[in-house]
Amino acid sequence: MKIIVIGALPSSLYNFRGQLLKILKSTGLEITSLASGAKQEQINTIESLGSKYIDVPIIRNGLSPTQDIKTFFSLRSIFKQQQPDVILAYTIKPIIWGGLAARFVPNCRFYALVTGLGFAFQKGSWKKNLLMKLVAFLYKAALKNAEKVIFQNPDNRQVFIDQGIVPEHKTCVVNGSGVDVTHFEIKPLTSEPRFLLIARLLGDKGIREYIAAADMVKQQYPNAYFQLVGPEDPSPDGISLTELEQLNANHSVDYVGATNDVRPYIEGCNIFVLPSYHEGLPRTVLEAMATGRPILTTDVPGCRETVVNGYNGFLVEKANADQLAEQMIWFIEHQDSWQKMATNSRSMVEDKFDVHKVNKELMKIMELDKDI
Repeated sequence: MKIIVIGALPSSLYNFRGQLLKILKSTGLEITSLASGAKQEQINTIESLGSKYIDVPIIRNGLSPTQDIKTFFSLRSIFKQQQPDVILAYTIKPIIWGGLAARFVPNCRFYALVTGLGFAFQKGSWKKNLLMKLVAFLYKAALKNAEKVIFQNPDNRQVFIDQGIVPEHKTCVVNGSGVDVTHFEIKPLTSEPRFLLIARLLGDKGIREYIAAADMVKQQYPNAYFQLVGPEDPSPDGISLTELEQLNANHSVDYVGATNDVRPYIEGCNIFVLPSYHEGLPRTVLEAMATGRPILTTDVPGCRETVVNGYNGFLVEKANADQLAEQMIWFIEHQDSWQKMATNSRSMVEDKFDVHKVNKELMKIMELDKDI
């Protein structure tokens, strides 16, 4: 039996789907992974997981009819050549163009893994609202023949149902992408007020609110330390390094750029922060929980699934820097609560978000669990 797994970024195939590729291989499936712009080192990593790799042109951000049509025809050609029995696509472009191309493959089961709604589903100007309608139309066309549409939180699932994109009986929810708890050791907390945000430089990640809150907190607690880790992003919602420097004029936040290994940064913080506007289910929060860190995030789809208020952290209103700062100050003034919340974070991630449990559920949904 042949399966094709499609993502946009090659790194996502091993960072987010690596354990899934391993379990697919262990069941004897012939796996081919597709993504765009892989370097040889990345191809080697993907192949070491038991998958073949084919590069496909995918422009991850923005609308480019010429490039998107090229993506569609490339996928259709690959599908025709490979004749897969199962296709699993995740993130917006692979789902839309993969789903449409899969309609030309006979006897093939197509599964979509919606890892978040992203910028395209955020209401605003007439242009954003028009974009949302277009994306909803494309999703509906792409998912018409899907076997199942898999979501990472119930809120995103309900949006698709309410907008008539997919019928309820075709939907299901899993606990995010999961996290390999063996890859993240519990590390002791220190007594210093050290906050960390790991995110791509996007407005919707709450970067602006994080910096504004840091400015406020440091007026009262100048020794508080705030770190930001993450790469630039070409999305329309991206924050340039120039804008970041302007936002951070008071140097309240230490921006260290991108990293290939988040563990040293998580281990170096005592409170993990993600003031995001929306998520599928944030992997960085799960990694911080696995390391044993209290969580401060927003009460929005995806994020709210990771926190029980007062148990392993707190939820605050999105786009509210004042509330974010108030809760940061609470953490500084209640250090005696850190350890209990840290322990609870680890317990929650082991119970709900272990990658092996998530992948077992995915295999069951795709009816590939016979040999597990």
